[in-house]
Amino acid sequence: MEVKQAEVVVVINGDVKLQKMNFFKKIGSLVLLFLTATGYAQQDQDSVKTYKKRVLETTEVDFLTSYYSQDGDNAAVSGGLGTEELTDITGTFVVAIPLNDDDVLTIDAGVSAYTSASSSNVDPFDGAQPADPFVASSGASSSDTWANITGAYSHSSDDRNTIVTGKLSVSSEYDYFSVGFGGGLTKLFNEKNTEVSINANVYLDTWNSIYPTELRPFASGANGLANGFFSNKTITGNANYDPVFEKFTDESRNSYTLGFGFSQILGKNLQGSLALDLVKQQGLLSTPFQRVYFADVADSFIENFQLADAIEQLPDSRFKIAAGGRLNWFVNETIVVRSYYRYYNDDWGIRSHTANVELPIKLSDKFTVYPSYRFYEQSAADYFKGYEEALSTDTFYTSDYDLSEYSANQFGVGISYTDIFTTMHIWKLGLKSIDVKFYKYDRDTTFSSSIITAGFKFVMD
Repeated sequence: MEVKQAEVVVVINGDVKLQKMNFFKKIGSLVLLFLTATGYAQQDQDSVKTYKKRVLETTEVDFLTSYYSQDGDNAAVSGGLGTEELTDITGTFVVAIPLNDDDVLTIDAGVSAYTSASSSNVDPFDGAQPADPFVASSGASSSDTWANITGAYSHSSDDRNTIVTGKLSVSSEYDYFSVGFGGGLTKLFNEKNTEVSINANVYLDTWNSIYPTELRPFASGANGLANGFFSNKTITGNANYDPVFEKFTDESRNSYTLGFGFSQILGKNLQGSLALDLVKQQGLLSTPFQRVYFADVADSFIENFQLADAIEQLPDSRFKIAAGGRLNWFVNETIVVRSYYRYYNDDWGIRSHTANVELPIKLSDKFTVYPSYRFYEQSAADYFKGYEEALSTDTFYTSDYDLSEYSANQFGVGISYTDIFTTMHIWKLGLKSIDVKFYKYDRDTTFSSSIITAGFKFVMD
């Protein structure tokens, strides 16, 4: 239609201008005008063919922060008995940069700083007060900082129906270092109503194993009681303290993940998606500083702290599979129902179910509130033993209650502010949205936690 319209306009204008010319001049001029019009029409067609909407119009900057706290009475560091008190503050910047019409580079950098009464008891004897599993030690292990940086690159095809991604990440903490890399492919079909994706990632971790203080003198079969650590301490209970302890010889852990996704617009107001995730882990899957107490070994104490009989021992391989689905129902312009379910299974014997529902309610053009509820339950791992339930003859054992049988409820509420015109500015950044969320989580054990998160999205002017 654009070509025909251009030709008609040109010919009509030409006829008006050429009415008083002689016949041959008219013919020559008309030919010239026709060729000119055809050239313009071809340029119009070329411009239509080459025009593409940019994947990302301008640089976007997200700042995310959270404050997390937890408590409980089943600390794995002290063998399933002791305080689980922990607080964590996290800050993350995510910068998405359009490299051209098709390519986007995303940099994700975050730092997390925590203080933990539980991990402080890796060495419970370095504080000023008597050692106690329910009291935090003031030593160096009571706090730490985790840092991560991830770079991701995505390329979209001209028709925007194919997206290829790749990423590289590095993480570090006081007792481990991790490098990860991976990529993915997304295809859209059926006028973008159907989406299929696949992604794969590899994470290569190295532990810097830190062991409970009282076990270190017994490394390599040494006579630990002759070590200086015990020279100024009095052992009560079983004075002939003789733990089972050997250092891990392999401190590497590799994880391989493969994920499949399928999303479909089912109707004007309904959208659904399915996901399947496979994870294979190999290497050191035990946590070196988590104690275990045996039921068939007499208890030994220094002050109020029970000395470890051993450290957690778990298999050096694990295979996980998770399958889930989402269903989003747009009830009307005000209310949306978002539902989610996932089933999880691994070869350590854990089976779990997760169900979640969120109800965003649009209060105005700028404000949305969204209450949510999440239910979770799982069976215990084959190797889980509670406090003083493991036997010294067992091959594998852990008193980490994250691997125990339990159910949990989580209630949450969030509020978001959106301003598509970015009327508020900080330097050259326009504030596009603010999201604040609060969640309260409770297990049917003594464990509970709460977290408040905030996210700020900026766009570059």
